[in-house]
Amino acid sequence: MSELVPRPASAPAPADGDNRYKAVQAKLRKLGQALDDSTLELEGLYRSMRFNADHAEVAARDIEAADLDPRFVELTNLVSTALGGAAIEVRNLRSTAQETADLTHQTRRTHSTLYGELDTIRSTRRERTPKPGFFDR
Repeated sequence: MSELVPRPASAPAPADGDNRYKAVQAKLRKLGQALDDSTLELEGLYRSMRFNADHAEVAARDIEAADLDPRFVELTNLVSTALGGAAIEVRNLRSTAQETADLTHQTRRTHSTLYGELDTIRSTRRERTPKPGFFDR
């Protein structure tokens, strides 16, 4: 039996239009963590599906050796093949999630490099700064 439990759907970070430096950093951190977590869960799912595919293949051989109806051997082999194919797709999805997580972490570091010092300057001065677009007039 599967140990996977459905979770309520929720976004790892709200898309609220808050583009302040610290808010963007927090959103990127949450997204990266969610992708890292999903990578681990997908790896577990892949291993479970691979194990079940192998188990179904062994069961098909056992059914054939027991001289049962060949229809059951064929159906069990089809289940094994379907699980194996699904496991490959889960592995591909895991790779994509890992790649996206890596890019998210890289984006967070780049964002920090580009805007971290500016945020420090802006957040430590007492005077208010103009809103974006003020000087575009």
